[in-house]
Amino acid sequence: MIIKILIASILGYFIGAFPSAYVLMKKRGVDITQEGTGNVGAMNTFRIGSKGLGVAVFFLDFIKGFFVVQLSLILFEQTFLIAGTALFFAVLGHCFSVYIKFKGGRGLATALGGSVLFVPQIPVLWIILWIIAYVYKKNVHFSNASATFLLILLVLYSGDILAKYSIVKPNTISEFEITTVAVLLVIFIKHIKPLKEYFNKQRIIGDRNE
Repeated sequence: MIIKILIASILGYFIGAFPSAYVLMKKRGVDITQEGTGNVGAMNTFRIGSKGLGVAVFFLDFIKGFFVVQLSLILFEQTFLIAGTALFFAVLGHCFSVYIKFKGGRGLATALGGSVLFVPQIPVLWIILWIIAYVYKKNVHFSNASATFLLILLVLYSGDILAKYSIVKPNTISEFEITTVAVLLVIFIKHIKPLKEYFNKQRIIGDRNE
């Protein structure tokens, strides 16, 4: 089992680390790590490239997560731990890619792609929380970070209930909570910087209005 988890981890990381946005933008002569927010993901591609490229990057990043989890479930035991480990390392690879000096995106599309295969309740809840946060603040980064943080709390306090809706059942509630929270934490960490920038901007606006 340990060998299977190790192989799933390696496959997850190196497939997830493929920098879709970087490659597509580089073909246009743009280094996405040096443009816009520097984020190697769909949103920054959308802003500095085009809508079409942004959609393409989102799709490719989604497929990375989907493919990694599907491949791991086919090659190894169809267990929650295998699926969760593969997805965790795919998201980690996407966010900190070895191919581009450990820069990367924020992991949302990759996490979505993999999670729909074995924990669809997680992205559904994330989307609901995101909508609530966006209605409140009308800011994408605030909504991303808030939805992710609130979902972490929800998993920790209601893991026994949420685990029941998994397609691939975890052996224990702790397995469900640790694996899910680990993926969400990577995503949240990548949102700390834009969240700080958002609050700094709000503070400056507030100071000007005084």
